[in-house]
Amino acid sequence: MNMEAKHSEEIKNKRDIVMDLSDTETTAKICRALSSETRLEILKCLVAKSMTISELAEAFYLPMSSMCLHIKTLKEANLITVIPKPGMRGSQKLCGIKTANVSLDVFAHVSKITRKPPVFVNMPIGHYCNCEISPPCGIASAVSYLYYEDTPYGFYSPDRTDASLLWFTKGYLEYQFSNYSLLQDKPAQIEFSFEACSEAPGYNNNWPSDITFELNHKKVVTFLTKGDYGGRKGIYNPSWWSESNTQFGEYKKIHVTHHGCYMDNQKVSDETIESLGLLDNYYFSFILKVADDSQHIGGMNLFGKHFGDYAQDIVMKVEYENN
Repeated sequence: MNMEAKHSEEIKNKRDIVMDLSDTETTAKICRALSSETRLEILKCLVAKSMTISELAEAFYLPMSSMCLHIKTLKEANLITVIPKPGMRGSQKLCGIKTANVSLDVFAHVSKITRKPPVFVNMPIGHYCNCEISPPCGIASAVSYLYYEDTPYGFYSPDRTDASLLWFTKGYLEYQFSNYSLLQDKPAQIEFSFEACSEAPGYNNNWPSDITFELNHKKVVTFLTKGDYGGRKGIYNPSWWSESNTQFGEYKKIHVTHHGCYMDNQKVSDETIESLGLLDNYYFSFILKVADDSQHIGGMNLFGKHFGDYAQDIVMKVEYENN
């Protein structure tokens, strides 16, 4: 096969991305990924051949932490693939091109059925209404620890509302979300997103923990976090936070619809918007906990917008049905 034929075959196997203005979140994510000259040069390299993150870091004379951030941005935009590759010095991450063409259809949304824009509700992680905490534990704001480590007293301090990182071994945090936005039109689905991981002394990338998510005291899902992550600085961590501590977590998205609850595109519960009572009363409860009877009692870190890899607290997104 000549080079031109090989090139055509490679393009044929790639997925095209067509952006439109009906999904501004995804479109903005792709545009951000393409807005950096460095990331464009990385794409150019990967067109020529697949490369590991360390090879790319060496080629661009960048520290691994910076290259990891560039690769994370490109992967989240679905522009590249990142797959583990066994090597002499442990597992490497091999990067390759995922798409051949990226375009923006400015008028595509006009022909689509109109839908009321989604509503976003931000819940700062320190604004819980109730908690039960077992040490080791701790609470920190963007500028300092809010209380002594390994005592639950800080979780009951008025200063807790400034929290941007919380950690504990067992127990729960309960938040109250107003359901006002759910009653403004018929909701199609409610999405909850947050960043969390296990809790180990310092950090331990292999430290599993079962974390249960409940709405109105009804279990929706118990998910496993694989570790308490460190080894590189969290993207949004303040400069005073020690690199020997927890650095970042796993990004979790849970969708609640009229047909069930979903996580990572997998149905995890038959509970629905109606069965969970999310449209009743003035509010509903949102609970994250590490239960006493969990198989893996590995604790929990919950990240706010000033820590970790995602600049957000707990976010509720309400999407409405078509008009």
